[in-house]
Amino acid sequence: MMNAADLVSEALAGSVRALAKLITMVENEMPGAVEALQQLYPRTGQAYVVGITGPPGSGKSTLTDKITKELRKKKFTVGIVAVDPTSPFTGGALLGDRLRMQDIASDEGVFVRSMATRGMLGGLSKATADTIKILDACGKDFILIETVGVGQDEVDIVRTADTTLLISVPGLGDEIQALKAGIMEIGDIFVVNKADREGADRLAMELNLMLGLNQAAGPWKPPVLKTIATMGEGISDLSEKIFEHRKFLKEGNGLLSKRNLRAREEIINLIEEEISKYIHKMLKYDITFDEVIEQVVARKKDPYSYARKVTEPFAKYYQIYKMDKARS
Repeated sequence: MMNAADLVSEALAGSVRALAKLITMVENEMPGAVEALQQLYPRTGQAYVVGITGPPGSGKSTLTDKITKELRKKKFTVGIVAVDPTSPFTGGALLGDRLRMQDIASDEGVFVRSMATRGMLGGLSKATADTIKILDACGKDFILIETVGVGQDEVDIVRTADTTLLISVPGLGDEIQALKAGIMEIGDIFVVNKADREGADRLAMELNLMLGLNQAAGPWKPPVLKTIATMGEGISDLSEKIFEHRKFLKEGNGLLSKRNLRAREEIINLIEEEISKYIHKMLKYDITFDEVIEQVVARKKDPYSYARKVTEPFAKYYQIYKMDKARS
């Protein structure tokens, strides 16, 4: 097993095998993963991230494949992260998106990685953000993130991508669900795929109507495009809209604002994860924890008091920190 420094060096030199091993190291939280990310981080920030989300059966994988081919025509290198759901029973995942992308998977300018959610909600894997950094540092111009496609709570993608595509399909019975506020607000570009089906024009009209009623809309007006991904129809226009949105963000403060927000949330999440690790370790070695659980179940103690007791050191640190800041 190569160490993290050697893997980083080989991945930066263009080794696909080392790149894949680095992602596996990060995904499995293996020793050296954090050190590898620390080494790669100064090289990140160059790739443009496109999120592709929508319900199951909407054609996300096919659209990802077609968009990638358009980007390759323009000589851009592409990294693809396709996230699949994990079984709550077996813990396994099919990871079958690569089967739908066989043409581009053999392209040297394209790297495809399937990942399991491993129980994470929001449509993405826990390691997705770190995988993006690895692909970014290794020189990918565009990174496409295909979410799970499980429902209405897939909003993590908007915190991860620079441009988010929201895919809808006529005839799936999800037309009204797609119009709900939480989903409508995450899309930068709306795509009605399988537009040769009955009801495509009506769905596009409803999306345009709902977007027009959005009082919180900013200066970017999300377009609604119709595509037939299997036939390649509308893909060129869709690609141009992605470039148009990228230009819009770069000309203003949009891209910087998105990345500032992303960095803020990432730091907070990392701090929460670190604190959570230590709390789990404390409870693991606390021989009285089982007794506490029994007392809580018997209603002799309440869980809130015990939670406060465990986190008391952090509360004391906060008070000291607050006083130091007040004095400075």
